[in-house]
Amino acid sequence: MRKWVSAVNEILIRKEPLVMAMILNKEGSTPRSIGTRMLICADGSAVGTIGGGRIEAGVMETAGKMFGNPGAVIRCFDLTSEIADATDMICGGKLEILIDSIFPDEKNILFFSSLFQMLNQRQKGLMVTEMQESGSAVSQVNRSLVGQDGGITRDADFKTRIDSIPEKLLAPLLTRFGDRRFFFEPLLAGGTLYLFGAGHVSLQTAILAKRVGFKIVVLDDRAEFANYTRFSEADEARVLTSFEKAFEGLEINADSYLVILTHGHTHDKTVLCQALKTQAGYTGMIGSRKKRDAIYRVLEKEGFSAADFSKVHCPIGLSIGAQTPEEIAVSIVAELIHARSVK
Repeated sequence: MRKWVSAVNEILIRKEPLVMAMILNKEGSTPRSIGTRMLICADGSAVGTIGGGRIEAGVMETAGKMFGNPGAVIRCFDLTSEIADATDMICGGKLEILIDSIFPDEKNILFFSSLFQMLNQRQKGLMVTEMQESGSAVSQVNRSLVGQDGGITRDADFKTRIDSIPEKLLAPLLTRFGDRRFFFEPLLAGGTLYLFGAGHVSLQTAILAKRVGFKIVVLDDRAEFANYTRFSEADEARVLTSFEKAFEGLEINADSYLVILTHGHTHDKTVLCQALKTQAGYTGMIGSRKKRDAIYRVLEKEGFSAADFSKVHCPIGLSIGAQTPEEIAVSIVAELIHARSVK
């Protein structure tokens, strides 16, 4: 989401109009998911894709007629028809696409800049797109942001729709209320990944984890490893005076993911000892079961229990037979994605 929101902001700041196409609904198998967006600029260029082929060609044609004309329309595409045959799309589904003309006025600039700020600050909430329909035409589109505290409620109908959605919404949801439809999109905090250790596995893990939405913090006691030249994906790189002080200044909570990949068993034990005292949503440590059990025996003597150790993922990562740093990173990030999805 952050990528297309950033692009919208850049276009609006330049005081240029755009048309935004969004997959509103789908049935069966389709090439892209609900909520996927494509931005069409006034010069005919596009940002993003909603599936390619004749679908995009049809959307681009419609968008070209909408510049300079405020409004929106919903177009339906049946991929069981010749569209699928002509584009080699073996999908067999149907798509509804909202095509919306967005002007660089004060209201839109304020909305998308606020949305971008929420995403940058990793705030949880909802983006609500409200559509008043008349057949395939959309007479009005309203957008609202709802924060964790309940946020903005404009009228009774809007509040009814907000109150009706699941408390923990993890995917976009489309509902109808009279002649209006409401499209809810959760703003999910991707979580902050703390990588304790800046070796080869940590580097590959940072690259993959960044691509799936994690904020990346790398910590090591070696300046030649924990730096932005090596970790270009990192949001923060910290050089520690020692691993005994690894958690100083860190705000660890349920959206924190701790991955222990230091350059020695002793350091791993030192970091794990501190990690077990936090409220982190995930804690994982690299190493064999033999190494794990040896560390646990030492920590038991320091007062930790089996209940504490049950919260630790060790050996870290999904069991996929990973061998190389790249493969191990895949197994770790897959486990992180799973842990995030079930929270």
